[in-house]
Amino acid sequence: MAAPTASNLGELKKSGYRSKSIKDELRDNLLSALSNDEQPFEGIWGYEHSVIPELERAILSRHNINLLGLRGQAKTRLARLMTGLLDEWIPIVKGSEINDDPLAPLSRYAKELIDKEGDKTPITWMHRNERYAEKLATPDVTVADLIGDVDPIKAANLKLSYADDRVIHYGMIPRANRCIFVINELPDLQARIQVALFNILQEGDIQIRGFKLRLPLDLQFVFTANPEDYTNRGSIVTPLKDRIGSQILTHYPETRDIAKRITQQEAKLSDAQKKHIRIPSLVPDLLEQIAFEARENEYIDAKSGVSARMTLTAMENLMSSAERRMAINKEGNTSLRLHDFNGVIPSITGKVELVYEGEQEGAAGVAESLIGAAVKTIFPEIFPPIAKLKRADEDNPYLGIINWFAEGKSLDINDDLSDDSFRATLDRVGPLGDFVDSKHRDSNLDDRYFYMELVLWGLAEHAKLGRDRLLSGIQFNDLFASYLSGMRDEE
Repeated sequence: MAAPTASNLGELKKSGYRSKSIKDELRDNLLSALSNDEQPFEGIWGYEHSVIPELERAILSRHNINLLGLRGQAKTRLARLMTGLLDEWIPIVKGSEINDDPLAPLSRYAKELIDKEGDKTPITWMHRNERYAEKLATPDVTVADLIGDVDPIKAANLKLSYADDRVIHYGMIPRANRCIFVINELPDLQARIQVALFNILQEGDIQIRGFKLRLPLDLQFVFTANPEDYTNRGSIVTPLKDRIGSQILTHYPETRDIAKRITQQEAKLSDAQKKHIRIPSLVPDLLEQIAFEARENEYIDAKSGVSARMTLTAMENLMSSAERRMAINKEGNTSLRLHDFNGVIPSITGKVELVYEGEQEGAAGVAESLIGAAVKTIFPEIFPPIAKLKRADEDNPYLGIINWFAEGKSLDINDDLSDDSFRATLDRVGPLGDFVDSKHRDSNLDDRYFYMELVLWGLAEHAKLGRDRLLSGIQFNDLFASYLSGMRDEE
């Protein structure tokens, strides 16, 4: 909708406009959305019965809010979506630094302008998308940055004394008057800076230097914090916590289906990638399972968390691995393969914090073990369990595959094989294709070869086959042969 046409104070009064605080705007528009079965936090998955109802209750209670949770839990996304609950347009006094309401001015500039111009006071309209301000808390943030300070240049230009309030340079918070103001990673703010927020949250006014200045600012504060920060870098001072109306705990996706939906929505894939790279049905499950394994892994610091961004960047790397191979082989289309998951290791190593034992293992080694653990978890959902089977068991469904390698044969899968060469390589293991066809006869071609590779990985993860990383690929072989090869490498 276009901005309203009122261009001065007189026209605004004739239009019947009534001022409303930002918290009342959010409250009234949320009630309207709920009554009309609208979803104000669209695109947020997994919070429908936990975080979102608590956030809605906080908004209805007119509370300032602290979103507390580990990294990658959509805390900032939730805050940004709150702008959709604001009125679409609000009037402000034209030229005001702090978005003065023409019907309830705060600043000296706006009051003097209205006294002088009366109903001819010019106004402009601010869209709700502009009513969002965000600051990342860092130890170097000052009171002047957030609230304001005396500006000597302004004093010199206007030939004013430092005792005149017109020399004040407003900080980010006053300039966000009538807006949603977000401070990310609140515990990183020094304690003395947090203390400076007390009055703003409680009485809604600011104090700058020695000025007798009272500006009852109209703000909706949203803070975000990571529980790790409470012990590692800082804390939220108790009086400030007491002034924050609602503290809401966020969390990671609780199921793979929710996690898959998030990744599908957020991963930045090009149209060409979507068109030319086929994704076997099992790939999204395997990708998300890596994150679930990471959150339980003994080598990874659980207090630090594993961001949902890990699977987003992993999916992007996965598709890029296939795209690179497609370009090398001058193919028009290709399909994702299980060994393409080696290409997501850089996405994992940059997203996890390792404990001491994990550092000893090495980031890449931990990442490889996570992929293996995900394969091991997914495998029994697709094929008969391997764990308790022995090579001598006559009813072992994998016996033909294991015996093929026991004859001294090995299988090298190069990272850059063309699709035809990749399929021909897997087809060399006759019992492998027969086994997959017996379990998933109706699978399409891409799924069939992904399943074949999955069987080899699964057998390797359960120590029924050997798997060695080559310079540019993977080799599967008999476990005993792999063991001897490892001994020779050590010698």
